[in-house]
Amino acid sequence: MALTTVRITDEICPVFSSGGSRRAHNLHFSHLKSTQRLTSVAAAGRRRYRAKVTATVNPYSNTEAARPEERKSLRDFLSEAENFYTSEGGDGGPPRWFSPLQCSSHAPGSPLLLYIPGMDGTGLGLIRQHRRLGEIFDVWCLHFPATDRTPARDIVKLIERTVRSEYYRVPNRPIYIVGESVGACLALDVAASNPDIDIVLILANPVTRVNNFMLQPLSSLLETLPDEVPSLIEDNFGFREGYPFSAMLESMLNETVAQMGGGLLRDLFEASANLPDNKPMRTNDLQTLIRIFPKDTLLWKLQLLKSASASAKSHMYTVKAQTLILLSGRDQWLPNNGDIERLRFALPKCEVREFYNNGQFLFLEDGVDLATIIKISYYYRRGKILDYISDYTLPTPYELKEFEQSQRLLTAATAPVFLSTLDNGTVVRSLEGIPSEGPVLYVGNHMLFGLELRPAAIHFLKERNILLRGLAHPVMFTKKIGSKLPDMQMFDSARIIGAVPVSNMNFYKLLRSKAHVVLYPGGVREALHRKGEEYKLFWPEHSEFVRIASKFGARIIPFGAVGEDDLCQMVLDYNDQMKIPFLKNLIEEITHDTIKLRNDEEGEVRNQDLHMPGFIPKIPGRYYVYFGKPIETKGREKELHDKEKAHEVYLEVKSEVERCITYLKTKRKTDPYRNILPRLLYYLSRGFSSEVPTFDLPNH
Repeated sequence: MALTTVRITDEICPVFSSGGSRRAHNLHFSHLKSTQRLTSVAAAGRRRYRAKVTATVNPYSNTEAARPEERKSLRDFLSEAENFYTSEGGDGGPPRWFSPLQCSSHAPGSPLLLYIPGMDGTGLGLIRQHRRLGEIFDVWCLHFPATDRTPARDIVKLIERTVRSEYYRVPNRPIYIVGESVGACLALDVAASNPDIDIVLILANPVTRVNNFMLQPLSSLLETLPDEVPSLIEDNFGFREGYPFSAMLESMLNETVAQMGGGLLRDLFEASANLPDNKPMRTNDLQTLIRIFPKDTLLWKLQLLKSASASAKSHMYTVKAQTLILLSGRDQWLPNNGDIERLRFALPKCEVREFYNNGQFLFLEDGVDLATIIKISYYYRRGKILDYISDYTLPTPYELKEFEQSQRLLTAATAPVFLSTLDNGTVVRSLEGIPSEGPVLYVGNHMLFGLELRPAAIHFLKERNILLRGLAHPVMFTKKIGSKLPDMQMFDSARIIGAVPVSNMNFYKLLRSKAHVVLYPGGVREALHRKGEEYKLFWPEHSEFVRIASKFGARIIPFGAVGEDDLCQMVLDYNDQMKIPFLKNLIEEITHDTIKLRNDEEGEVRNQDLHMPGFIPKIPGRYYVYFGKPIETKGREKELHDKEKAHEVYLEVKSEVERCITYLKTKRKTDPYRNILPRLLYYLSRGFSSEVPTFDLPNH
């Protein structure tokens, strides 16, 4: 493999060129110069990106056939790590950055993502994430040679130089730092030392305090073992090509080592057992692990972990960066739950996400997609401030499939019926009456909990390739530290399909971008209504949405949704709960923790208190959503600028929503498949993918 020397910020380091050995074909070690960043590979990737965006074929029409993107395996990780250690000249020198070839197709304006590895130090910890991350980030990974002994403070300085160099080059773009275990500690130190730089931290299993109960005996044991233990183990146990990794692992680790330090390698084994290929590991794979963790290197890594975690713990209270912490539920080796809570409270802009079924090597395991995690957390942005409109990225077909599967019980139980109105007034069972081009504003009623939006969002994408951007309550996007509000992960399903915090600015920007926007004038009061208030509208006396829509010539489509009364019966509403002291206190506390809406309104419309209505399920009926005829505002901006004229249209929209609701409540009585039992019989005779008929429509 050929060697070359390039300048990386202030460092002169040897890196491998991409034109060397075939064994390095999947790694592209970039010349990270600000004047040479647009390579032919990146340009081709950007052309593919633009072609993908402008494609006319609906990518969501057949999500059932969507498969997760083929990713590299643990064996690929070990194979590429082997390239570092068997290359010409060996894996020596100081730490250095490289950019994987799979990450070269990022779109113009993508922010920089720096990856700081954990204990392995290879920089390949994101190998299964490279392709997805490479579409939205410019990814650089830090590699520590096995012989490197750079102290923690000098590693932090090296990362700082890169961060500052890139910040000065593009000051209006955030810099993401992804760190695992010890890498997370180093990332915290970098952020603490650079509060003036816009840094976003993604910390996987950060270690702010080392478990000395485990670390000290492990260090002592390593110090007493001879240097040639790996070769002795191989000689004594006779590893041969094709042996399962489990057999090699059990042979290598005796009971004492397994109890004290084997957890790290055991997690690696468990991750490999969950991979789709599940092929037996080779002898040279074990040799690679031994090269990554020779005795002296492992001892150094443990000391590095101690010093980095101590420094991060002392500096974490000065960190101002936006932070996303990812915790593995089965990682019992290093993280301390108490320290994680202290870290959560110390960081002013922090969200914690837990992955209960994953281990230490989070990014190498199945079911973990870092790009998706960043997207649904709304941590992805290209500028100094998150723009919910321009920074949003569409779900992939497989992401929509996963979202659809998360809603499959509700969809199967309610078999939603969607009706729309053609220009000639004909009502059809499809979305044929929905305009393809935006801006379009859908205005309707909330059913209990707003359950109608998720099935509608899926249906719009699958049938028409139209993304509905719902204006949602801010409780879905922000949570104060220590608040009793639901965890943010509860709202992932709404955020993956493009929900936006309701505000005049976001509403304006959505219409300006020609989006399809869903607005519920009734808000929380309507979604969390009381007993006997099904389908009652709680709209403000006046609203500005008509005048704003007219500025962009948006078509307004009124719609009605019914079916909640066929799904559940409310037994404990807001009025009941306010009579119970501890529930009353809870309602007041969580409402106080949220952004207040409708403060300028009077009466019940003003009441936006958050609570969880108590209900009991019924034998499921059916959901119905009816989109009325579009109301044109194009060319009427001057007319609708007049408040009285705009109010007339507002009342027209409200009246049409009430008409749609009444229509559905009347027509569903004639639906022979309104009850779930006839639908089940239909499914059994025609197949579960069949569309169940509904009531007869006029002109059909």
